[in-house]
Amino acid sequence: MNTQPFFSTLIESYFIAFGVLIGGSIIGGMAAFLTGKPPLNQIFQISNMIRIWAIIAAIGGTFDTVYSFERGVMDGQTKDIFKQFMLILSALGGAQTGAMLINWLTQENISA
Repeated sequence: MNTQPFFSTLIESYFIAFGVLIGGSIIGGMAAFLTGKPPLNQIFQISNMIRIWAIIAAIGGTFDTVYSFERGVMDGQTKDIFKQFMLILSALGGAQTGAMLINWLTQENISA
């Protein structure tokens, strides 16, 4: 079984979360346009609703992460805990970057 290097997995995690958030929000905005709702408002709302799902999609589901945490705690493999923490942090960064981009493009909730 050929495994990927950790750094490439980290970057993929970032961009998967980013892509899920941006893509899902824009496709949802097109659906809002077709149904007569304000598209930019819906894009912003959808980006807030699917942020956690973008993170979960980026880390590959929750069971692998829970198993890695269990293995790290029970077997004393702290390297696995650190790797999963970094993957979650990378996915959080990708989702946050996507949400900030959506916020910037839709101009929602801008305070002076």
